Amino acid sequence: MKWSVYTKEFPENIKLAYPVILGMLGHTLVSIVDNVMVGRLGTNELAAVSLANSFVFLGMSLGIGFSTAITPLIAEADGENSLVKGRSIFHHGLVLCTVLGLTLFGLIYLAKPLIVIMGQPKEVVELAKPFLDLVAFSLIPLVIFQGYKQFADGKSETKYAMWANLLCNVVHLILNIVLIYGVWIFPKMGMIGAAYGTVISRFVMVIYMHFALKSKEKFKPYFDGFSLKAIGRNMTEKIIELGFPSAMQMFFEVALFTGAIWLSGKIGAASQAANQIALTLATFTFMFVSGLSVAGMVRVGNQKGIKDFRKLQIVARSIFLLAIIVQGTFAVLFVAFHKILPGFFVNSENLQTITDTSEVISIASGLILIAAVFQLSDGIQVAVLGALRGLQDVKIPMYITFVAYWLIGFPISIYLGMYTELKAMGVWIGLLSGLTTAALFLYIRFNKLTKKLIIHHK
Repeated sequence: MKWSVYTKEFPENIKLAYPVILGMLGHTLVSIVDNVMVGRLGTNELAAVSLANSFVFLGMSLGIGFSTAITPLIAEADGENSLVKGRSIFHHGLVLCTVLGLTLFGLIYLAKPLIVIMGQPKEVVELAKPFLDLVAFSLIPLVIFQGYKQFADGKSETKYAMWANLLCNVVHLILNIVLIYGVWIFPKMGMIGAAYGTVISRFVMVIYMHFALKSKEKFKPYFDGFSLKAIGRNMTEKIIELGFPSAMQMFFEVALFTGAIWLSGKIGAASQAANQIALTLATFTFMFVSGLSVAGMVRVGNQKGIKDFRKLQIVARSIFLLAIIVQGTFAVLFVAFHKILPGFFVNSENLQTITDTSEVISIASGLILIAAVFQLSDGIQVAVLGALRGLQDVKIPMYITFVAYWLIGFPISIYLGMYTELKAMGVWIGLLSGLTTAALFLYIRFNKLTKKLIIHHK
């Protein structure tokens, strides 16, 4: 088959993906801004934000992963042209996201004592505790926002979430400047100021999203007749059936990277700070393929509704190809600038921390080289996961990701990180192993499923 069959799908893929990418970069930018601004306060503060965010990212992964169930269901209803079905999915999805946001905040709040017994440096733990409370609370508006976002994505309207995220970032940046450093009438709050900035900006984001969608003619019918009494068992079960495995897939991957943060913390504060730098850069590039993954989920969901399975396979493969091109480009950039990039995250001018800083930069530049290699594996696995979600195939991929990350990747990270001279580099070799295994087996799963659908539909 000619390449042009796939490349002619690129414009449609990019049109759907770029607002999602900008929106997801918005999510990540909130923590990048925190890391850069807090990193200027010192190594312990950066390590504390990293530790607290590791808990919150676990909660966020469950919330975002669960909410992705809404998108393929809405895309399928859109393909079938069914307003009634779409409205029911939207209402049920919003209620479930609200309940989940409240639950995740409660769980993280109750789990807070765990950071004391995790073997992290004492001064880092004390700084992390109050920061964690506030950032965990911001999960409530974040998960509710996801309910709105996944609905709009499923309707192929990906720009609303992009504007909401950009607004969130502007608000967050302004609040960070005035609250961390105490500008004008505001008190100097240090890293706690960054946490308040995150909470307030996420409430602004969900309020904007609600009114932006409600004011548009296309979406108005979906807001009609909302009632808690109308929330029924069948649709709730259907969303949970798709949402729970999707949440677990994302949780397994984020938990693997969180495990890397904890392992790096046990190796030492410099390793933890270096790990955070490399992880921030890898997360930044991951957002580009995550956007393509959403485009794949929407387009595959549409083709599933229309029942054109040959076209479905072409659309999905065009997404995979695009993911390889994008991540390959980032891999080259990482190799070229691996010694320069860490410098943006540390304060080299402070003479007291200069030895500290040079150690962090040295470790981080090595980790960025490994991150360059796993760009391709990471890109393929997330793009294929999106296509499988579009097919509403979530259970087997959940098992694949569990085995890849927790029976293969993490044990390698533990062994090489804790028991060899590789240390932080060893931790990242484990991450690379897990991602490569996941990419391979998820692609095999997708190929098998689509071939079966094409044969049965002939």
